[in-house]
Amino acid sequence: MNKRLLYVSCCIIACITILSQCINKAEKNEAAFRGPQYAGAAACAGCHKNIFDTYMGTAHYHTSMPANTSTVKGSFAAPDHTFTYDSATKVVMEARDSGLFQAAYNNDVPQESHRFDIVVGSGRKAQTYLYWQAGKYFQLPLSYFVPAHSWANSPGFPADHPKFDRMIPSTCFGCHSSMVAKSTDMQGVHIVESFEKNQVVYGIDCERCHGPAAEHVQFQSSHPQEKKAMYMTRIAELKNQQKLDMCALCHSGLGTPQKSMFDFKPGDALSGYFFPEFTAPKRTAQMDVHGTQYQLFTASKCFMKSNDMNCSSCHNPHNSESNNMELFSQRCMHCHNTASHNFCKLAELPANILAKNCIDCHMPALPSANITLLTNGKQSPTPDSIRTHLITIYKEETKKVLARLKQAS
Repeated sequence: MNKRLLYVSCCIIACITILSQCINKAEKNEAAFRGPQYAGAAACAGCHKNIFDTYMGTAHYHTSMPANTSTVKGSFAAPDHTFTYDSATKVVMEARDSGLFQAAYNNDVPQESHRFDIVVGSGRKAQTYLYWQAGKYFQLPLSYFVPAHSWANSPGFPADHPKFDRMIPSTCFGCHSSMVAKSTDMQGVHIVESFEKNQVVYGIDCERCHGPAAEHVQFQSSHPQEKKAMYMTRIAELKNQQKLDMCALCHSGLGTPQKSMFDFKPGDALSGYFFPEFTAPKRTAQMDVHGTQYQLFTASKCFMKSNDMNCSSCHNPHNSESNNMELFSQRCMHCHNTASHNFCKLAELPANILAKNCIDCHMPALPSANITLLTNGKQSPTPDSIRTHLITIYKEETKKVLARLKQAS
């Protein structure tokens, strides 16, 4: 009996030892490509649980995810699972035992198929998808367009045949993840990137905006009585341009990088990460609403007349607030109110109704010329509508909003 008990005890100890080794190995693997100075977002939840929990519902947090049945939007059931290019060519979404696939057929003969590996995009407007092969990531030919509830040709892809060979560089991961494991090699005069499969810190996590936290977590855990945040950059103490640069890293378009975007830390200057764009449009009328939020916002009178206006003046990055027009409008009222004599001057509707939606009049959703999606059965692509960040007067949009508000009232 004692021998049996000893044997069971030895087995339990062995299992615990193996499990701890596996956990340590996983931690070391993550540290290997992100660095030991990072603690991981889960470490933030201990002291900042409420913020952590609400942030998990934001588009930033969900801007990339591993692909599976719970993260991929769109139907895998007939007839909605098929995108037709012509009478002979189609791509079918297939749920197989080994995962989700996009499979191309010509006259019902299989041509090529690849697995959904990574979801890119929160799914609030659209999602696109990547697959991994031989050290490279490629974009799948079909994306999902939420407003149309339909599979759609991926932006910039040919409309007459499925394209599986669009290679995705690390710069795309720079705005849609918190780190990707990669290596580089010189082939002639070109730098060639290679990626480890699914070695990605998905989404924009706490440390992507607040900086590496391992030293902070270690200190605060061992000094719980210390209420001042140590070994972390205090965002509130940054200069206004530094706060703007944090958001502009991903919301000012994709420039020519000088160094990896993953190296950016709060307080860094944006100019240190991208070469100047001498060919970029100088006039706001030439700027597309996609990817130029920083340029449009800083060209607005609201910004130019303020000393300290920045992205966080309107956006709480820790909460999901999209489409809450009344909440955003209340933030407009901090400056635009009757006491300051600069409230909305429209007389068609009562002030209490106008106060519920400044946004659709002064920051309307406008069609993007750069992001268009061809949905199944359509002859021309549909532009994605993106809210402009140029805060100004849009007369035609205002007419639409007034008509809608009058009807609702």
